[in-house]
Amino acid sequence: MNRSATKERILAVDDSPDTLEVLRRNLASHGYQVLIAPGVAEAVRILEEGPVDVVVTDLKMPGASGLDLIRHVRDNFKSTEVLMITGYPSVEGAVEAVKTGADDYLSKPFTDEELLTAVKGAFEKLRARNAMQAPPDAPAYPTPALIGECEAMRYTLHAVGKATHSKAPVLITGEQGTGKELIARSIHYSSPRASAPFVLVSCSVIPGDRVESELFGSSSPAPSRTGLVHAAQGGTLFFEEIAAAIPAVQTSLVRLIRDKAMPEDAPPLPHADARVIASSARDLKSLVSRGLFREDLYYALNVIEVRVPPLRERGDDVLMLARHYALKFSAEQGRPEPRFSDRSLRVLKNHSWPGNLQELENTIQRLVVMTDAGVIDVPDLPSLMRFSALRDRGLDRSLAEIEAEHIRNVMGSVQGNQTRAAEILGIDRKTLREKMKRINKANEG
Repeated sequence: MNRSATKERILAVDDSPDTLEVLRRNLASHGYQVLIAPGVAEAVRILEEGPVDVVVTDLKMPGASGLDLIRHVRDNFKSTEVLMITGYPSVEGAVEAVKTGADDYLSKPFTDEELLTAVKGAFEKLRARNAMQAPPDAPAYPTPALIGECEAMRYTLHAVGKATHSKAPVLITGEQGTGKELIARSIHYSSPRASAPFVLVSCSVIPGDRVESELFGSSSPAPSRTGLVHAAQGGTLFFEEIAAAIPAVQTSLVRLIRDKAMPEDAPPLPHADARVIASSARDLKSLVSRGLFREDLYYALNVIEVRVPPLRERGDDVLMLARHYALKFSAEQGRPEPRFSDRSLRVLKNHSWPGNLQELENTIQRLVVMTDAGVIDVPDLPSLMRFSALRDRGLDRSLAEIEAEHIRNVMGSVQGNQTRAAEILGIDRKTLREKMKRINKANEG
């Protein structure tokens, strides 16, 4: 079945017809395909008939319970998320549900907004897990800079495909660290020019008074010295950060691209045959309007533009790239591929990644090398990312709400062991029991 062509599927399980109707109506109104079952037996039958993305199940039902259904899903449907709902809220119930395999816990009565938020969270976890579990026979990419399925990357990949089969100049734009050079190399090595040289010109590195001679060579003083254009004959000349090119070089580049002509004092080259690709992290159009970049050079370069989006705009692509790097570095280290917790995936996806691919690659390499447990969780992430994770939780909650959530999380992490939970929380078991009673009473109220 082509899952991309179908609606996201939810199976709602409850012995109350009224509750099922509320779930069906509310979720269907937001575009989900909703299947309903009055009990576990019917739910199991539906699950066997076709894929379901998320199961929303009541806890207390006649016969088999919601916990039984959770166990069945976890044993047989690894790619299905489970959301538990119940009218009997308690810390113990939450711990048992999470320990059994529920991904979230929602207490009755709940609002439409609370239901939708929980369901959206379940789908978010599902997409994150799927992004990290690409099949081993997934297509190999010549560069990580071309890995991605978001809409912005589809435009990028389309432009790369056009550039590969063309002789026209290419302008690659994007922030620092987005992989512009990797894309330029991919275009070259996928083109008919692949067997010829790929020559990189670092416009921001070569001193300004030497750029022109380095690029075009010099006929005087003797002996004559050829430049990078000669070296790139039949291949590709890649100008990295073209915005840094001095005016004299910009003028010569216009003639090179437009007329295939060299400067007068350069060694003779009857016909310059080097495909020109340039990159820029700066907005060239803005530089043109301020008189800092030649307008004719901008248009000469911008025949095919390849815009590389920053990671913060790419959603689940971040997780696909994280898995790519995790596989790469675990293989290099001779270690098993690490597993990422749901919490760490959420932080990785929501991080702003100012360093883009370079920052992500370095982060995953560090995690693979430094993490010994086999599972990467939020505490393993760099401190700045951990702070962002806490900040994103929101600052509009009461101290009691935060404490209650923390106690639930700790209890779930130790499978309900009160002695171990009390040790982690730094309190005695009696205090823990009192706090749990207050939390249960607040939920019941």
